[in-house]
Amino acid sequence: MRTDARRHHDPQVRGFASDNYAGAHPEVLAAIALANGGHQVAYGEDDYTGHLQRVMHSHFGPTAEAFPVFNGTGANVVALQALTDRWGAVICAESAHINVDEGGAPERMGGLKLLTVPTPDGKLTPELIDRQAYGWDDEHRAMPQVVSITQNTELGTVYTPDEIRAICDHAHERGMKVHLDGARIANAAASLDVPMRTFTNTVGVDVLSFGGTKNGALFGEAVVVLNPDAVRAMKHLRKLSMQLASKMRFVSVQLEALLAKDLWLRNARHANAMAQRLAEGVRAVGGVEILHPVQANAVFARLPHAVTERLQERFRFYFWDEVAGDVRWMCSFDTSEDDVDTFLQALKEEMAR
Repeated sequence: MRTDARRHHDPQVRGFASDNYAGAHPEVLAAIALANGGHQVAYGEDDYTGHLQRVMHSHFGPTAEAFPVFNGTGANVVALQALTDRWGAVICAESAHINVDEGGAPERMGGLKLLTVPTPDGKLTPELIDRQAYGWDDEHRAMPQVVSITQNTELGTVYTPDEIRAICDHAHERGMKVHLDGARIANAAASLDVPMRTFTNTVGVDVLSFGGTKNGALFGEAVVVLNPDAVRAMKHLRKLSMQLASKMRFVSVQLEALLAKDLWLRNARHANAMAQRLAEGVRAVGGVEILHPVQANAVFARLPHAVTERLQERFRFYFWDEVAGDVRWMCSFDTSEDDVDTFLQALKEEMAR
């Protein structure tokens, strides 16, 4: 029996739950179609993955090497395994995605120990790192070998290049390497108005998890090795971790579409601008508190629990801390001014009830 594909959702409906809710950017979909047809060598030996390397060089320098993977968790697990020994540990913020949102994958699948540090704004500092950076010769303690930071952070804050340089210098002086989870690296670069290299390889980051999905890709991220001397057996670890795509051209061409020109930056700037518009409107609503500086595409707020529940019946978004009444609102490349203004009007209505 023939079954025709049909649309199962209203494409006019948007929420503020996650930038993962957004579809793929039309230019990315066009690139996928361009790469389709005919035969290309599998497992990364295709022309599109080869060209992606040259695109990555333009952003991160001639020694950068990209290893496309399926998703962000895979990128982080592969990257961290490549930087550690079996007895190694990773220092990260308590709020880090690798600690909170990856189902224990770094520890269960990667065999890593995470050494977490509470942070007020999601950002590590050399002083905070030192709370866990000890015991290298103690066989009873997992050995700190990597510092992992997120740019921008899970709380929507952005590290300055100088802050990351201080972390890298501090970590390297203690014999540790630095990994940067860049699921939203484009939003951070747009916020800082600097090239991505300014706060990655230029300041000492060894390995980067480069995010595409939250910036308009259909799927796909990449582990970008910035310091070849810091890693080992990347190809083997990617395969072992079930992150080697056979038809890799369809991951690579998406990243190429984002990075070859300025689509990555246009998407990020727009998402950030919509978050600023949302924050500005929220500040005018009495009884709603913005919790963290709005520096990228996230707005964290606190409002009455009952208001949140009513508002969630009209728009999709999540509690960040349900007990405290904290919520997170995310903007994406396709969030419109009308989307923001409609949401703000609904917020005002529910707060007035």
